[in-house]
Amino acid sequence: MDSEFIPIGENESFCFSCTMDVPCFNQCCRDLNQILMPYDILRLKQHLGMDSGRFLEAFTIRRVGPATGLPTVSLKFDAADRLKCPFVTPSGCRVYIDRPSSCRTYPLIRALQRNRETGKTLTYYALVKEAHCRGFDHTATAISIKQWVDDQKMAEYNHMNDLMMEVISLKNDRLPGPLDTTIRQQIYEALYSLDEFRGTLSDIPRISTELQLDEDTMEKAESDDPTLLRIGIRWVKHLIIAP
Repeated sequence: MDSEFIPIGENESFCFSCTMDVPCFNQCCRDLNQILMPYDILRLKQHLGMDSGRFLEAFTIRRVGPATGLPTVSLKFDAADRLKCPFVTPSGCRVYIDRPSSCRTYPLIRALQRNRETGKTLTYYALVKEAHCRGFDHTATAISIKQWVDDQKMAEYNHMNDLMMEVISLKNDRLPGPLDTTIRQQIYEALYSLDEFRGTLSDIPRISTELQLDEDTMEKAESDDPTLLRIGIRWVKHLIIAP
């Protein structure tokens, strides 16, 4: 078995280190099925100074989620160099400050469970222990889940990713199965190709009208990507409810 998943409570602590001193440094940056969330792409394309269209073309592969029918985006790994991440260097990650949420969460996995009766959402964590990883073998100060979340600056990522979980849940409940090609393209644009969606938002008054967006929000969305993404997520929910 290559990986072991160990449930851990939010009040529990663990010891883990990932530095150049660890023998496996950078090994986890190869040959992965690295799904990128919309907020991951937002941060990465900003970090690299690229518009979303150029970033998506250069670094990602577009797919359709087999369970949800929603468009998904995966990181494109370098086939010529042992399937390494395009952002990894001998000294570490060159986009570390804006690295994807799954990278900054590691060695944890975070999962949500929503109670359908109460609507309350519970958060669960598990430690991932992989055969190649030596991060647990090195002496490190014990750190709690909350401290790890704070230290890795995960809060904004978690918030935006939770909004996506709401989209997935809504899609499964209200519009199960494959999506019409046109709707799938609209969803892809609103979630991932933000710069394209910004133009659509300006050109199609229906979006601002149906979402009841005020002038201040529309003006902010012209230059603020997180605001634009929140609008995009709201628009996707609207498309699912009233395709």
